[in-house]
Amino acid sequence: MSRSVSRRSVLATTAAAASAAAVGSLATAATAHAAPPTLPNGTSQDKVLVVGIDGLRHDVIAAAGAPHLKGMMANGTYGTSLLYASPMAATSSGPGWSTISTGVWPDKHGVKDNSFAGKNYTRYPGFLARLSQVRPQLSTYAAVDWKPLDAQGTVTAGADAKLVLDGDRDGYTGHDATIAADTESILRNQNPDVVFAYLGQVDIVGHNLGAASAQYRQAIDVIDGYLGRLLAAIKARPTYATERWTVIVATDHGHTNAGGHGGSTIEERRTFVLAQGPGIAAGATPGDTRLVDVAATVFKQLGIVPDPAWGLDGKPIQERSTDPFEALYPALAGRVDETGIPAGVLGWTHTAPSGWSVINSAMGTGGVAEWRGWSFATDEFWSRSQRDQSRELNVRSRGIFAVADSDEWDDKASSGPYDSTLVTPAYAVGGKSTITLDFTTLYRQEGSQSARVLASWNGSTPTLVRSYTSDVISQPQSLGLSVPAGATSVSFRFHYTGANNWYWVIDGVKITTS
Repeated sequence: MSRSVSRRSVLATTAAAASAAAVGSLATAATAHAAPPTLPNGTSQDKVLVVGIDGLRHDVIAAAGAPHLKGMMANGTYGTSLLYASPMAATSSGPGWSTISTGVWPDKHGVKDNSFAGKNYTRYPGFLARLSQVRPQLSTYAAVDWKPLDAQGTVTAGADAKLVLDGDRDGYTGHDATIAADTESILRNQNPDVVFAYLGQVDIVGHNLGAASAQYRQAIDVIDGYLGRLLAAIKARPTYATERWTVIVATDHGHTNAGGHGGSTIEERRTFVLAQGPGIAAGATPGDTRLVDVAATVFKQLGIVPDPAWGLDGKPIQERSTDPFEALYPALAGRVDETGIPAGVLGWTHTAPSGWSVINSAMGTGGVAEWRGWSFATDEFWSRSQRDQSRELNVRSRGIFAVADSDEWDDKASSGPYDSTLVTPAYAVGGKSTITLDFTTLYRQEGSQSARVLASWNGSTPTLVRSYTSDVISQPQSLGLSVPAGATSVSFRFHYTGANNWYWVIDGVKITTS
């Protein structure tokens, strides 16, 4: 969570007894707390439970017991991914939960740190607030013990009923137990349609004792026990057989091994979305899931088609990217010249997808092998190549993307220019009047480098349709072109030149005609 000083004073008194106290306090906390609120009666057979676990580093789950998380992985779809870093936003809870709740990245929702300065929830509300607008008859509930998620309007806005506790003041161990008990009661005995339950203690232990500690794994097991209670409560419902339940689990950020977050290390940037429910594949581990997909999945499972005006960045977790680069997973290799990337990380290839090609005839010699001309890479592999040069901001790419990186290429002795062209297949345009080229790009400009998009009609000499001369930080692009008389096909070229400058990323290439 990377909270304030007041939170740190709580941490020192709660961390040492994290696991034992968390187990033992459930009955006490639940008894001391007033009865759960009464919700309006639900109206939908499609129902969703979202469980938010703060600071849960997904690569530690395997070493914990966590039978319920692991059971969901077997029964559902489990997509891991990496967060942004500064200057887009810190890897802290304000931006993380805003991203989960709104379904858009920080450059839209405006939250860059835990001050929440610049928040734009009016334009990009949380999914409960959105549901209150478009499906007000739904019965919704939210429970949180990090108070800003309520005070700032991040999560609880729009809920019919809510439970807001103060973990910073009182400690998260008991309040997590209360949230689990209340949510269990509501799921078992009332008729909610959408529930959001937040649990904060895992993050506390991560701050104090580190993500590599036995206590951190024990804290995961405690929260996993709460998840199991919620899953059991759903199945115990007398109307369960006629309902269609989706359960989603997500986290807002990771932790360093020593403890803490907010920076740009891979460990701090680790996030995941885990979901099981109707239409969600069992045992799937897709590479194209991102943290913004939680809200879109909620809408999908409720049968709500998002209005394009909502500007969502996410997609439902069960929907796969149609990008041709996603077919390259079997070709991905480990490091060759890169030294900062662990040997076991498979994340790059020069093999182009079927129908695509790379022209390197004008490339210089030598350089870092992984980045000689256009390459195809994963976010983890590429962003590990060098931190804090905005590679972490490649948030709108999914899975595998194409990257031309003259900066990294020149980290090893080379001679001659960086000059490489990525070529698409030829697309049929006969009888069409216009064509639209859509793609996502991350581009950083420096010096005399160039980035040009060119079109070749019927295999003729390519003509310029767009050039980039300033930074474009992970944004969708849409280029509309008129089809020349007599043209029956078109292919596109992405031509990049540089000399120890920056880079150009291309992803999500799509062609439509009319």
